[in-house]
Amino acid sequence: MIKELIRAFFLIFAAEMGDKTQIIAMTFATQYLVKEVLLGVTIGVLLNHGIAILLGNFISKVVPMNLIQIGAGFLFVIFGINALKQDDEEELKNKKALNPINTVALAFFVGELGDKTQLTAMTLSAEANFPMFILIGTTLGMIATSGIGIFVGSKIGDKIPEVVIKIVSSLVFLFFGSIKLLETLPKNLLTELNVIVFFSLVGLTELILIKKLLKLRKSGEYSSQLQKAAIGLYNQTKALKETLDNICLGEGKCGSCSGNNCLIGYTKFVLESARENNEYYSDSYVNTNNLIKKNFSKKKVKEALFMIIEDFERYGWDYDDDFVIMKVKRALESYLFGFEIRNVASTNEYIKKVGIIDKEIGTELRKRFI
Repeated sequence: MIKELIRAFFLIFAAEMGDKTQIIAMTFATQYLVKEVLLGVTIGVLLNHGIAILLGNFISKVVPMNLIQIGAGFLFVIFGINALKQDDEEELKNKKALNPINTVALAFFVGELGDKTQLTAMTLSAEANFPMFILIGTTLGMIATSGIGIFVGSKIGDKIPEVVIKIVSSLVFLFFGSIKLLETLPKNLLTELNVIVFFSLVGLTELILIKKLLKLRKSGEYSSQLQKAAIGLYNQTKALKETLDNICLGEGKCGSCSGNNCLIGYTKFVLESARENNEYYSDSYVNTNNLIKKNFSKKKVKEALFMIIEDFERYGWDYDDDFVIMKVKRALESYLFGFEIRNVASTNEYIKKVGIIDKEIGTELRKRFI
């Protein structure tokens, strides 16, 4: 079985060196974190080769492989055009649904359907005694070649202007998508007129988007909205964590540290994790009422809460329960009021609710924000 794994590994590794998937992995690595690209590649390849090995030629009998290849070609063209679009601030909130891992996995899964690596996996599994080891071997082979591309991409990504990365990424996807379409579309559709119209439309779209990006960059106005939001959140969570560090009693007064089981320890962990992973929305849930509440300074806890309200007042209220700042807000409320305040979408509404619960804090909020 080890012999089959090694054979599958080297066959795929040799076949993919310098191939489109390695270049695409490198392209993704200039935009996303290395671990995100690597995980996306792994998921996409496992699904792709897993289907090849488990179902063999079944897919090609149900859906013509030619149609799948055409679909992959159009998908790459769409990726190419989307690469030139400016990021939208809403993308940050949708990150958990439209994250880089899903994007990379989809690109590799669809892009490799009917490709030589999937066909190699099918062939090897047909004569193998241990198909699972064929899957492991082919997946490791793809990860190894993609890993080289990811390493190169991650090294050059920080040294190249974002506009250039967008343009190069776009052209890479358009090139491979166009090649795939030219190779798989029926010959009767590949008339001279159709080819000219297709490349004219794609080329015109590219030129318009590139011209827009270059104009913004030249004027000094270009900056990714997502990047701006991420930087703002990074600084916001950094300042909040420094305030929480000041609330923490320390082992000298507190005794042994309770870590994430402590209310302040939990909030510090949430903020650190968000900043380290650049993930400001998480669907994990902890009931803050069950966390240990020690003898923290009520004044310092209030100041931390007021800092959050001040940021909401400045940048707008985000009442998504998965938002990391909202998680910290609820933890502080749990300490001050004994429960969390939810379903609030404005500062005035929040102050009214707090005033009913705690008149003193409500008055302080009103003086500061109204």
